[in-house]
Amino acid sequence: MTDFAQTRRLFHLPDGVIYLDGNSLGPLPKAAKDRVAAMMVDEWGDMLIRGWNEANWMTMPRRIGDRVGRLIGAPDGCVVMGDTLSIKVYQALASALDIMAEQDPKRRTILSDNGNFPSDLYMAEGLIQTLDRGYQLKVVTPEEVEAAIDETIAVTMLTEVDYRTGRLHDMKALTRKAHAVGALTVWDLAHSAGAIPVDLAGADADFAVGCSYKYLNGGPGAPAFIYVSPRWADRARPALSGWLGHERPFAFDLHYRPGDGVDRMRVGTPPILALAALDAALDAWEGVDMADVRARSMALCDLFITKVEARCPELSLGSPRDGSKRGSQVSFLHDEGYAIMQALIARGVIGDFRAPNAIRFGFTPLYIGEAEVMAAVDILADIMTNRLWDQPQFKQKALVT
Repeated sequence: MTDFAQTRRLFHLPDGVIYLDGNSLGPLPKAAKDRVAAMMVDEWGDMLIRGWNEANWMTMPRRIGDRVGRLIGAPDGCVVMGDTLSIKVYQALASALDIMAEQDPKRRTILSDNGNFPSDLYMAEGLIQTLDRGYQLKVVTPEEVEAAIDETIAVTMLTEVDYRTGRLHDMKALTRKAHAVGALTVWDLAHSAGAIPVDLAGADADFAVGCSYKYLNGGPGAPAFIYVSPRWADRARPALSGWLGHERPFAFDLHYRPGDGVDRMRVGTPPILALAALDAALDAWEGVDMADVRARSMALCDLFITKVEARCPELSLGSPRDGSKRGSQVSFLHDEGYAIMQALIARGVIGDFRAPNAIRFGFTPLYIGEAEVMAAVDILADIMTNRLWDQPQFKQKALVT
């Protein structure tokens, strides 16, 4: 059994704060401070540019990719770190479309749903405009996805866990359906990796991407990852063919030749400071059983839902009630959701707001337990019962919600 009391001690959690926003930005792992400091002084400081070889900076994206891969059911050598999630979405989708153009050039539809994170949809729209080959993006409701997967679809591009509601797609079933009609799949694991058990190999996924600053606790701006199934690793042609994805980057050829396997999905110079922080953050996952994480997170979410509904009837549940159909987050809906969340934050309960009316809470068992859930409910009930949110300072929108 995973010792969550031990994992909690690995994080810096400010006094007086109940942190229920690890689904947006994970807290600071204590080890990350020392790891980054040592890297700056001992490697960057003393080794200078020799660090690329002597400290193995150049191989960090693959080594750390394998560490992330073990949390998402990916074989070693199939995941690489670097760049942002939006860039990795663009690469994965472009590669999938390129493969499909060879297999069935008549297919011109990308299927997604309106629970997908908007940036993924923006990247698809931009790619379609750039290619100018008659592609279209078809967006349906999450409930309509399975029925919409037919012989007209080239690629499905879906986020496994809905960022706003926590609704969970059945990756294995939808991938099976896509393959049955000859389509490929791209999965966004931004709210899955480190939150729920993921088995990319078992689901037979083609491509997957995700970020490392949420449940993986890599820090603000931590690098994204991309997974390429072994069957496509030496066929995928990345639309962003950067120099570090070249077969021999330091040959400085004037023409691109793709590197081996997933290495071809590397683009620019890896962010070594950020990778050092993420490497330290991943230490917290050593010895952690994802089945234990899933069971505990479902229990915490269920407890929160039960208590909030009993004490805050003005709020309506915006997430699936069935824990097996939900990720590790819960949303409640209210027209004054933004002000309610600001009032909560002022009282030390940190969640976030997602337009138009959702207050969102993440439950991360590595450092959150029943005591924090019950204390958060007490404060939320006080705010709702006494309308403490109804104050001007809580209604002024900040740049980040």
